[in-house]
Amino acid sequence: MRISPKHLIGGVLIGLILLCASLVSLPDGKLHLVFCDVGQGDAIYVRTPGGEDILVDGGPNDKVLSCLSNHMPFYDRTIEMIFLSHPQADHLNGLISVLERYNVDYFISSGIGSGTEGYTKLASLLKNKNVQQKTETTGGKINLDGIVLKTIWPSEEEEKVLGASTSESSINTLSLILELSYGQFTALLTGDADQTVQKLISPISQIGQISVLKVPHHGSKTALLESFLAEIKPQLAVISVGKNSYGHPSDVALKQLNDIGAKILRTDKDGEIEIVSDGKTWEVKN
Repeated sequence: MRISPKHLIGGVLIGLILLCASLVSLPDGKLHLVFCDVGQGDAIYVRTPGGEDILVDGGPNDKVLSCLSNHMPFYDRTIEMIFLSHPQADHLNGLISVLERYNVDYFISSGIGSGTEGYTKLASLLKNKNVQQKTETTGGKINLDGIVLKTIWPSEEEEKVLGASTSESSINTLSLILELSYGQFTALLTGDADQTVQKLISPISQIGQISVLKVPHHGSKTALLESFLAEIKPQLAVISVGKNSYGHPSDVALKQLNDIGAKILRTDKDGEIEIVSDGKTWEVKN
C-alpha cells in the first residue's frame, strides 16, 4: 500500500500536535487549585506538583467534566482521590458522571450518607468499580506528592451524636472541612459547614491564618462567623455559586469578607478560578 505525501505530512503533523500537547501538560512542579464553575454547587480540582489528581465534590451536574477536561491531560484517565464533603445534590451529583468516565483510586468522605436517588447511584458505582473507600474525621491527615490534606471537621463525637445517616437539615453540620497545605500556601475547603460548625471548631481548631478560603454554603447569610474569620484572616475568599433563588451570596457574607480585607472572587462572575503555588508564593492565574 502506497502512502501519499499528503497523508504522510498529515500524519506527521498530527503526531507533532499530540507530542506538543503532551509536553505542555507535563507536571510543572507547582500546585494547581481550581474552583470549577459548576453553577449553584461546589467542585474543586487539585493537581499536585507531580501530576496527581484530586477532586473535592462534583457539583450538581456533569459540568464538572468540562472543568476536568480543561485541566487534566487528555491521556490521564485516573483520579487518585475524590472527596465528598457531604451528600447533597449540589456537591454530589456531578461525581456520578466523574465515576462513569474516570478510574478512581480512593473515595473519601465523613462517612455520612443519605437516602436520595443520587447518593444511592453513587454508592452503587463505587461498589461496582471497586473503589477503595475511606472515612476521615478530625485530626486525619493525608499526604500526597507534597500536598497535605488535614481534616478539621467533623469529629468522631459529632458523628456519633448525629448518626451515620442524618436529616437534610443536619447534613451540613457534618460537612467535611479540609485544610490543604503546600509549603507556606494554605487553603481551607469548607463544604457547607457554616456558623453552627465554626462555633464548635474555633476554640480547638488552631487553624491560624490561611491564604485562601472556600466560603461555606455559597456565601449564605449564615455562612461565616466573625470570630472565625478573625482567626483565619484569608487573603482571598472564593465563593462557588450560580444562579439561585436563595440570595447567595448574601450581603452579610460579602460585608464580612470586605471588612477583613479579603479579596473576593465568585464563580458566577469570574468563571473557573485557578490558583497556582510553588509552596512559597501563590497567584490567581488569569
